[in-house]
Amino acid sequence: MKTVITQKPEETFELGRQMGREAKPGQVYCLSGDLGVGKTVLTQGFASGLGIEGPVNSPTFTILQSYEEGRLPLYHFDVYRIGDVEEMEEIGYEDCFYGEGVSLIEWPGLVEEILPENAVWITIEKDLEQGFDYRRITIGETKQNED
Repeated sequence: MKTVITQKPEETFELGRQMGREAKPGQVYCLSGDLGVGKTVLTQGFASGLGIEGPVNSPTFTILQSYEEGRLPLYHFDVYRIGDVEEMEEIGYEDCFYGEGVSLIEWPGLVEEILPENAVWITIEKDLEQGFDYRRITIGETKQNED
């Protein structure tokens, strides 16, 4: 497990970019944290690290956004509004999780039963006493805490 402290959004973006550069096919990353904590900023950096140059936004209303133009395909899931896990089957999550791309999942606790055992859990936490843009980002192989 690794903990990284960032003090501004650019640092969170850069951490994501570094992770994107190191990403391998078939990796699944679970992004956990409250609304507005920086999951999308980290994802935008991750996409940049994969060589994806277009805009990357949270797919809140579509559940899945695919980006094919990088070094590896990026599958960005936001399952916050998912009704049940069957919706994940309908959009073909297995092809994403077990294919040649990389999956990033926001709100992973809602679909925990279908996540691969080797998923990398990333928990982003704010601490306003440390400053508005302070983030504690914990990266580990297992689930850190609830969404």
